[in-house]
Amino acid sequence: QVQFVESGGGLVQAGGSLRLSCAASGTTFSLTTIQWYRQAPGKQRDLVASISGGSGGTYYAGSVKGRFTISRDNAKNTVYLQMNSLKAEDTAVYYCNTPPRVGVVRSWGQGTQVTVSS
Repeated sequence: QVQFVESGGGLVQAGGSLRLSCAASGTTFSLTTIQWYRQAPGKQRDLVASISGGSGGTYYAGSVKGRFTISRDNAKNTVYLQMNSLKAEDTAVYYCNTPPRVGVVRSWGQGTQVTVSS
């Protein structure tokens, strides 16, 4: 089963930047699509960005497009999320995982807390 360890979160002022890291194990990493999600208190977990295996094609939620950049280093089995121009509404716990599949229950890491002060 794929396992993930997220890191890089912290407290930052609005307008600042952070880079999150997602280290993965238990999969053929270079061929695996990896996604970043976030969950704010009292809200559901939402997809933020995605990067495909192979071609490296990317997807961004509308709320982060133009501010966040997802990338991957297959040699390090790591996916990154560069977050610029952070806003208070970006405050959440950020998680990475593979895309959902029917009949498969995904295991989640501990996530990394991002707090943006306004």
